[in-house]
Amino acid sequence: MGKLIRIVLRQRPADAVTIIFVLFLMALSLVFYSDIPKAPFLICLYAILLFTQIAIIKIKDRDKVFRFIHDLFFPALCVVIIFDSLEWLVHYVNPDDIDPILVRIDYMIFNNHPTVMLERIANPFLTDVLQIAYSTYYLIPISFGVLLLRNNQREDFERSLFLIMFCFYLSYLGYILMPALGPRFAIDHLHSTELRGLFVAEHIQNFLNYLEGIKRDAFPSGHTAVALIVLYLAYRFRRGFFWILLPVVLALLFSTVYCRYHYVIDLIAGLGLTIVTIIMGELYYKWWIHLTDR
Repeated sequence: MGKLIRIVLRQRPADAVTIIFVLFLMALSLVFYSDIPKAPFLICLYAILLFTQIAIIKIKDRDKVFRFIHDLFFPALCVVIIFDSLEWLVHYVNPDDIDPILVRIDYMIFNNHPTVMLERIANPFLTDVLQIAYSTYYLIPISFGVLLLRNNQREDFERSLFLIMFCFYLSYLGYILMPALGPRFAIDHLHSTELRGLFVAEHIQNFLNYLEGIKRDAFPSGHTAVALIVLYLAYRFRRGFFWILLPVVLALLFSTVYCRYHYVIDLIAGLGLTIVTIIMGELYYKWWIHLTDR
């Protein structure tokens, strides 16, 4: 067992953290097997991801195509598949949503519900712009990774990929431990108007709802944490891209509340998650470099 752990930890950190998290989800599915309707499917899904990850590690140096799969395609696929699988896992492992607590905290801070307060400035054009900004969350990490690879910043890419993956998985762990639906479901009855756009908002909303379904993925805000992690990494490794990214990320953060996906306390927790990711991730990455150098 100790030898297996050492083998896993010697892999590049982005691969190691994926293997560990997939094993964790597989173990969780086994422990709560009788409570999870789709437990056999989830176990098979996680096993396929695990064996595929191992296979890709073995063949990654044989061809440029396999290298691309290892660098970008499979990590992005893992993030999406694992996130999608949480719909069949979280509510059965932890059925108690914490929305009432989050609603109360937001109300204590603002003496009102922030999503209700933002109805005063809601208009179709702004809704379109902010819904697009919200959707850039899916493109920001990939575009940054491509930029680093195109500029032959391999070492910076490996560090960035690990920190981004680590942040994703920590946010998923938060969804399991503290499930919450978010204000668009939990306090929808308090909203007096629907968010309607001019051209694209409804189409994007429907598409995201189709892709994501109804998940307990509000707390902490992964949109906040991942966007801030990429912003931090851009400041370190591609300063010019940082200044391009900054207004996009600010709009994204505002959109999470305006579009009713998150409470404000989710964003605060997302900021905390960013800090935890950087501190723990950098410590682990330095340890891994020392381990592999030896």
